[in-house]
Amino acid sequence: MQRYSLLDLSPIPEGETARDALANTLELAQHAEAQGYHRYWLAEHHNMIGIASAATSVVIGHVAAGTKTIRVGAGGVMLPNHAPLMVAEQFGTLATLFPDRIDLGLGRAPGTDGITAQALRRHMQSNDQFPQDVAELLGYLGDAPEGAAVRAVPGEGTHVPVWILGSSLFGAQFAAYMGLPYAFASHFAPQMLEEALHIYRTTFQPSQWLKEPYAIVAASVVGADTDEEAAYLRSSQMLAFARLRTGNPGKLPRPVRDIEAEIAPNVLAQVGQALAVSASGSPETVKRGLADIVTRYQPDELMVTGMIHNHAARLRSFEIAAGALRDLVD
Repeated sequence: MQRYSLLDLSPIPEGETARDALANTLELAQHAEAQGYHRYWLAEHHNMIGIASAATSVVIGHVAAGTKTIRVGAGGVMLPNHAPLMVAEQFGTLATLFPDRIDLGLGRAPGTDGITAQALRRHMQSNDQFPQDVAELLGYLGDAPEGAAVRAVPGEGTHVPVWILGSSLFGAQFAAYMGLPYAFASHFAPQMLEEALHIYRTTFQPSQWLKEPYAIVAASVVGADTDEEAAYLRSSQMLAFARLRTGNPGKLPRPVRDIEAEIAPNVLAQVGQALAVSASGSPETVKRGLADIVTRYQPDELMVTGMIHNHAARLRSFEIAAGALRDLVD
């Protein structure tokens, strides 16, 4: 493993507001920078009252302005929701303001429900335009040919690094075909992780953007002073997953001591499967868990995430994770 990074979903805890969540995001990014995290990504979600990063490029600008060296980016922008030219202009502007610090991860899903997707896109297409949209976007961020009719200004010539995100085999195949770096969403959908990594690594075609395959694996992490305290803190994320899967999403729940009393057994099993790529516990337990993930999947980079209701406890959790990950970097 070459690097370790952090994915922040900018959660809005119960009892707090989006303003609180965005303030927490900036403080966490500053903390991550001090702890040696390589990049800090934010994700696009819509119509979710528990997540504050819907306007992802705006939040990226906020975080980049409040930090100095850490890379900041999208993990990711859901490309079906946007015109490629507008994404190129937004991220070209960010790259112009914060040179060599901006990443652009692209997702194929809308990141929301069907009604909200229609509200975002207005004119929905039945066919999958993702490959064409990615190619168009890469063209806008590259060196425009002489006489190009449409240019991204700012954006043209910035060569913002573009990543393909995914939780299925399509993203792995497409990233390999295009010769782009790849990030797998194993922090919530790990079922196809091993197969996707194999496909990406064995079919990768070198390109102008990347000579060798480079894969990020995402993992959920909750660290605390003891295993018991970590289990208590982790219950917030488990409750959030359970409520989302049963059609009752909301703000990030307060933690509970007895998670089995709160979630039906069949739903709890689903949550356990979704969070299978994770490490939770004391510093020693987290280090063992993360080492196991790195050994099994051999990522070029591990990106950790974790939703904890108490902000101070969340800062401490990512500090514990950084301590473990520093020892795992080659």
